[in-house]
Amino acid sequence: MTTHDSDHVAHIHHELHSHLPSEPALRAKALESLLVEKGMVDPAAVDAWVERYSEEIGPRNGARIIARAWVDPEFRRRLLADAAEAIKELGYEHDHLIAVENTPTTHNLVCCTLCSCYPNALLGMPPTWYKMAAYRARAVRDPRGVLAEFGVELGGDVEVRVWDSTAELRFLVVPERPAGTEGWDEERLADLVTRNAMIGTARDLTLSTRGAG
Repeated sequence: MTTHDSDHVAHIHHELHSHLPSEPALRAKALESLLVEKGMVDPAAVDAWVERYSEEIGPRNGARIIARAWVDPEFRRRLLADAAEAIKELGYEHDHLIAVENTPTTHNLVCCTLCSCYPNALLGMPPTWYKMAAYRARAVRDPRGVLAEFGVELGGDVEVRVWDSTAELRFLVVPERPAGTEGWDEERLADLVTRNAMIGTARDLTLSTRGAG
């Protein structure tokens, strides 16, 4: 008689299904396919809008919060003490939000090991890689290796802190303000803030990162 370890079987089941889109996503994809088939939608246009929303329009709320923190030390203090309350000053609502700050000796990385919990209201749509099991698991086990794959090489003097989001708790990384931006207004500064920087898979924002995601 063949026996199975229930925990092992459950793990396999989870791994197999963790790569599948959610039911709403599958319905949306089916609808898109039908509209494309009937010639009512250009798939390239859909992809372009999704990319623009996920990398530019969506993260704009978070970018404005970061820009305010860069120019207003008191707001920055309130943001780090109670992010959910502080962002209300800018007209945003996101309960159970924690802001974590990068420094020359600290780097923060956000993941969600259980599924793909993510502050959509502030960062827009989560990128595909954020939802993948490979990122969710490796971000905890090997954060420096994951960061290196995103082009972030950290010295041994930089501590990496990994924050695991849940359904009740979300995180927002406050990146360091780029040098050479003294005197810039908030709108211009917000243009420098990328989605990945607010997740923690980017670190050194420069004047060349404008519009990057």
